[in-house]
Amino acid sequence: MDNVGIVVDDLEAAIAFFGELGLELEAKMPVEGRWAARVVGLDEQRVDIAMMRTPDGHSRLELMRFRTPEAISGEPRNAPPNTLGIRRIMFAVDDIEDVIARLRVHGAELVGELVRYEDSYRLCYLRGPEGIIVALAEPLN
Repeated sequence: MDNVGIVVDDLEAAIAFFGELGLELEAKMPVEGRWAARVVGLDEQRVDIAMMRTPDGHSRLELMRFRTPEAISGEPRNAPPNTLGIRRIMFAVDDIEDVIARLRVHGAELVGELVRYEDSYRLCYLRGPEGIIVALAEPLN
């Protein structure tokens, strides 16, 4: 996988949020022009993107803020975890309680509870900017 794309209204807030998860801003730039419109099928599109690299360097997250045409919502803003489509992105973390605390500074809220799954993981879902759900998994060794 090369990257996962997420459309947001507040690009800076999303960059800060995913930065707390250890993703590094690789590039930030506007994208527009006929070639871009042809790829996504949106005439006269103008979008600001921020490409963020995962800590292991294997994948990237592309955050996009559409200037034209304006972004639209295809579902409720804070859709529940059982809504069809991509619902969450999971990150492995070393200290789940520390990560939760740092993400709360960026407005994140627990969706459910922090739980232990057998002797394998501590897990939780958090809702971040734009209603994005991220899951955290702390392996138990």
